[in-house]
Amino acid sequence: MKNLRKVVLFVTLIFGALSITNAQTNVAHINTQELISSMKEMKVAKSTFDQLQQKLGADIQESVTQYRNKLTQYTNEAPTKTAVENETRKKELAELEAKIGEEQAAAQKTAEDKYIALTKPIQEKALAAIQKVGRSLGFQYILDETPGSGLLLAEGTDLMTAVKKELGIN
Repeated sequence: MKNLRKVVLFVTLIFGALSITNAQTNVAHINTQELISSMKEMKVAKSTFDQLQQKLGADIQESVTQYRNKLTQYTNEAPTKTAVENETRKKELAELEAKIGEEQAAAQKTAEDKYIALTKPIQEKALAAIQKVGRSLGFQYILDETPGSGLLLAEGTDLMTAVKKELGIN
């Protein structure tokens, strides 16, 4: 009976060790942020996005400059104007301020929408390549090692080189 228990315990330990070894070989990792940043498409998207941000910023800056010019003009002319005229001018300046705030919010929304439109296909392409390479190498799980992703240790197989090769990145 004691020998049977020893045999069962031994067999259980062997199967446990094999399943741990099998689990370790079916897990890989990759830094998706690094991968996407290295893609040529992302560099083009970043350049396009930066140009859009500069244009949006220039448009807003033009409105701010107009506001400042009117503010300076109205401040300088205030002593020579009536109280009614000064009150009307204050309202006009308040409306310009509100307009600038709306322009800033619209520009931010436009920028966010454009960023998503530019990067989503790139992210999907990277994910498809990661999945293709992972499956071809027999991995069941691929963890993202991007900082902040929650991965605390990444000593297993790193798929970066294989995925970059799949995407044609040197």
